[in-house]
Amino acid sequence: MYTTATKTTAELDAELNQMIIDGKALDAFERFYAEGCIMIDQGFEPWVGKELNREREEDFFSKITEFRAGELRETAVRGDTSFSVWHWDYSHAEWGDVKYDQVAVRTWVDGFIVEERFYRG
Repeated sequence: MYTTATKTTAELDAELNQMIIDGKALDAFERFYAEGCIMIDQGFEPWVGKELNREREEDFFSKITEFRAGELRETAVRGDTSFSVWHWDYSHAEWGDVKYDQVAVRTWVDGFIVEERFYRG
């Protein structure tokens, strides 16, 4: 079990983002997301619970056929909320070639993400 309560939200968010950059997004999910986490993607109903969101993340990553870019462009933290601006470029088995910018807004409680919202541009 990881101890996160003694770190600031900025430190936790930076650690999470670095794990994503390093290709360890699923490990980061296990480490930083609360059991009852809620993930909300623009235009969809919320997905509730770590088990359901783990299954979604595993399914998503298993279908990436070519990864061209994942770039962290900006970050900000205010209180227990962090913001990360990403640029993604990959091929997906079901969606084809995908390229977009995305903002992830994370709400942290006691060192864990309880809610994450995604906005695409």
